[in-house]
Parts: sequence; C-alpha cells; structure tokens
Amino acid sequence: MHKLINAGIAAALLAASVPAMAEVVVIVNPKASESSMSKDQVAQFFLGKSSAMAPVDQPESAAIRTEFYKKVTDKDASQVKSLWSKLVFTGKATMPKEAADSAAVKKMVAADPKAIGYIEKSALDGSVKAVYTAQ
Repeated sequence: MHKLINAGIAAALLAASVPAMAEVVVIVNPKASESSMSKDQVAQFFLGKSSAMAPVDQPESAAIRTEFYKKVTDKDASQVKSLWSKLVFTGKATMPKEAADSAAVKKMVAADPKAIGYIEKSALDGSVKAVYTAQ
C-alpha cells in the first residue's frame, strides 16, 4: 500500500512539472476572405506548398513554434527547417518572416491582408481573425 501511495505522489508531481501547452490559434488579417481553414490548408502555407498567403513564424526557440509544427504539419522543427532550406536553395520559395513573439506576429498579420501566423489563444484579440485552432 505504501508503494502505491508513493507511486501516486510521484505521478502527480511529474504531471505538475510538465508545462501546460498553450492552445495555438492560426490567425489572418480581419479583411481576409477566409473565415476558417483546415489543418491541411494551414500546413500548405507553412510548408511552402502555397504562396497565396505569407506565413509569419515565431522564433525558433519558442515552444509555441515546436507545438504548432507538431500539431499542424506532423513534423518537428528540424524537418521543417530542412524542407524550407531546400525550397529556398532551389528558388521555389522564400523563408517565412520571423516575428519576435505572439504580439509581433499579431501586429504583422494585422498590417498585411495576405499574412498568416499563429499565436497563443490567450493573445487573440480583435486586431486579427482566428481561422484554425490546433488540436
């Protein structure tokens, strides 16, 4: 019984030490015609397969970037970086713009009707429009 209680305490401590992942929303300019997008549509822009919208990325070191790419493209950061390097090298695309944080992403997207970005849901406001929530 004592081992069972200790295991339960250890599991609770471990769960408490794991940081909670923020809910990630994909945003566009409020004037954009899109009101919602599928996971695949969003992935097209962030993997360089469509140039209809200009992706705005979070910094490489940001946890939200890792979470976004895992949830939306099913790829990790190194796979995405490698893919973009090939596209840029062959002249098929230019790297996404990189913003300093969610506030900067929001500002860039709000200023450009062709921009698409992602932020924490808690940072969402009326300056941009959410079109997809990463699950």
